[in-house]
Amino acid sequence: MKELQARSLPGIPVLLALLVAGLADAAFFIHAVAGASPVQSVAAGLIGVVLFICLFGLYMLEPNQAAVLSLFGRYIGSDREAGLRWNIPFYSKKKVSLRVRNFESGKLKVNELDGSPIEIAAVIVWQVADSAEAVFNVDDYESFVHIQAESALRAMATSYPYDQHEDGQLALRSHAAEISQHLAEELAERLADAGVKVLDARISHLAYAPEIAQAMLQRQQANAIIAARTRIVAGAVGMVQMALAELKSNGVVDLDEERKAQMVSNLLVVLCGERGTQPVVNAGSLY
Repeated sequence: MKELQARSLPGIPVLLALLVAGLADAAFFIHAVAGASPVQSVAAGLIGVVLFICLFGLYMLEPNQAAVLSLFGRYIGSDREAGLRWNIPFYSKKKVSLRVRNFESGKLKVNELDGSPIEIAAVIVWQVADSAEAVFNVDDYESFVHIQAESALRAMATSYPYDQHEDGQLALRSHAAEISQHLAEELAERLADAGVKVLDARISHLAYAPEIAQAMLQRQQANAIIAARTRIVAGAVGMVQMALAELKSNGVVDLDEERKAQMVSNLLVVLCGERGTQPVVNAGSLY
């Protein structure tokens, strides 16, 4: 089922023509009654009925709105011309909004790739691209969009971990752009048969479930502390190597292995310690 363009007539000229014809028919009916002509009276009455039925062919469309026309269950076409329009009165006309719409899914509780329960929600931006598919391929396209959006969000959340554990691994928290693109593609595939186009899909809420939130917070803090300590130690070792190399190249002092080890230990304590050190000054001799 694909959308077909339906032809329609401008409604205002048709309405004016029907009004003029109605006035003329009323005058004709009065003249027939006054002349006591039953045939003319019946003819005027039939013309009036036809004109009245023609009024039901008028319908109004707003910008970004389509009318899906069908005749006794057979799809005729879709009219997208805005304004007052006229078509055959026997056509049934179902209006479909083509405007851009969005909604935020409820907070879903799912298990991510590692099995940890998380809460996730997304904002979906969509619009109807094919009015015929939206009306005839699914029973209620708006409900269909909402249900399929939640289903796609659940499937996407179970495909990625919450945090990145390996280099190059996609994660829900650290790769928002890639995750949003995956969600949009998953939704577009699911909603293609309903004539709906997905314009954007982004995660609006992401958090661990309350029962494990505190434990995961401690885990994140521990990972941050380890990462910071690793960088501090790497920097301290580099500074110690540079200090020993400078002392040796400038000939300031020649240290044996034991004194080098002691100096390295002292420098690491100074550079890696959380508190300021209080050095002991040796003013007696070299050692």
